[in-house]
Amino acid sequence: MNKTEMIYEGKAKKVFSTDDDSLVIVSYKDDATAFNGLKKGTIAGKGAVNNRMSNMLMQLLEKEGIPTHFVKELSDRETLVKRVKIVPLEVIIRNVSAGSFAKRYGVEEGIPFDEPTIEFSYKNDELGDPLINSYHALALKLATKEEIETIKKYSFKINEVLKAYFLALNVRLIDFKLEFGRLPDGKIVLADEISPDTCRFWDKNTNEKLDKDRFRRDMGGVEDAYKEIFGRINANK
Repeated sequence: MNKTEMIYEGKAKKVFSTDDDSLVIVSYKDDATAFNGLKKGTIAGKGAVNNRMSNMLMQLLEKEGIPTHFVKELSDRETLVKRVKIVPLEVIIRNVSAGSFAKRYGVEEGIPFDEPTIEFSYKNDELGDPLINSYHALALKLATKEEIETIKKYSFKINEVLKAYFLALNVRLIDFKLEFGRLPDGKIVLADEISPDTCRFWDKNTNEKLDKDRFRRDMGGVEDAYKEIFGRINANK
């Protein structure tokens, strides 16, 4: 499968068209950003970790009945995926208080929830990805009522699967962000990535952070954290 031209470049990835209109190649970068692009840096090896980790987890989710955009891993940094139109809704599932949730509601980090919570934000960099609810999403015509219900159902199922999977690796899945896309026939599939860029992972025994928070908060050991979480997954194949 040959790249034809770059059709998109985001903060963490480039997307290339191919000689098949229904497929694109995603190439993962080592660039790192935080706070809607206000903080920028590089995390050596991040692209390869995020690419390979996402692919492993997408295949795990496919086996559990979650449709995804994944087709084939091409190299450490590149993957062939189905071309989708991204639904401009970021979905955040939270199992434990952390990050913006703790700050917004004035609670300390690390409080487990009785049930997972779900949040939507409007995927719009210029507006800073504001939080919205499903009624706002309908009003803005970002998705249909049926699509929103499908996205919610898939998101909670993904949480169940990944929580159990990571717990077996001695990792707590604190929260994570998902994005979904529409195939040409309108089918909703999981897209984007599942990685230390988009999830909060805490070691079950020590609560050590194994994710992008180490970059956001200048904690150091960022590359080691990415390698550690990927190593645990790779050893579990």
